[in-house]
Amino acid sequence: MSLDRQINRIAIVGTGVIGASWAALFLARGLEVIATDPAPNAEKNLRDYIDAAWPDLISLGLSTGATRDRLSFTSNMAEALEGADLVQENGPERAEFKIKLFADMDAMTAVGTIIASSSSGIPMSVTQSACKHPERCVIGHPFNPPHLIPLVEVVGGEKTSSETIERAIAFYASIGKRPIHLRKEVVGHVANRLQAALYREITYLIEQDVLSVADADAAVSWGPGLRWGVMGPNLLFHLGGGQGGIHHFMDQFTGPMTTWWKNLGNPELTPELKEKIVAGVLAEAKDQSIDELGKERDRILLGLLGLRGSAK
Repeated sequence: MSLDRQINRIAIVGTGVIGASWAALFLARGLEVIATDPAPNAEKNLRDYIDAAWPDLISLGLSTGATRDRLSFTSNMAEALEGADLVQENGPERAEFKIKLFADMDAMTAVGTIIASSSSGIPMSVTQSACKHPERCVIGHPFNPPHLIPLVEVVGGEKTSSETIERAIAFYASIGKRPIHLRKEVVGHVANRLQAALYREITYLIEQDVLSVADADAAVSWGPGLRWGVMGPNLLFHLGGGQGGIHHFMDQFTGPMTTWWKNLGNPELTPELKEKIVAGVLAEAKDQSIDELGKERDRILLGLLGLRGSAK
């Protein structure tokens, strides 16, 4: 496998929300995309999703050669994989399913093809276990929606080659993603673990009637969430240390913080607590539909991405 091999033709296996979003991004970056999914109406749903996402991608800026005409669809997976330089898999999150799927894809593709999984939690060491060429299998886990959120977590399995990891990182970076390399496999990767840690404390505070669901959301999105959209917590704490930077922060502020760690909650997500959160979320959403909320999210994301792009 060569680091110099160009990636021009992408096979999308599984065209649900994540797969469709990936397809939209790849097309916007001028790549050829062939998608496959056995579900009824899969092709129509895919094309509808891409049509809806295209104005946002135009706003972000299309690459040379970008066109929706470079999308093709087939229900035959072998046909979709033929000639692919990279496969982006987006199948159901079931280990047994992915093990067989990867073994099948491994048998259908050229040895130089990267096979990447969007899996949010299944380790690649498990997924690649039945492959004859596991060295070219890697996790390329996006954050939803992939066509807007730059983050992608690249994680190898026990048998993934360093060359595959390098190629995957270089490819994702070349299409405007912000790849990070996880040097060890951990359940849930990194971004989802961070979400889970924060949400555990949010559910605890709601359970304890410290605040409402809406105020919990406001505490994140109108407080630290705004700063996190600019810099990560480590760099922000460097700023928080004043002129002494991170050295001063570690000396002066970590004592109180570690005291808070000991007081963080570990709630049980009972049916009653679930219902309390559901009622709070529906009240916060008011009469806005899922589609309307999604459009609001994407509109604000586009503004933030545009600002971050101009800041570079």
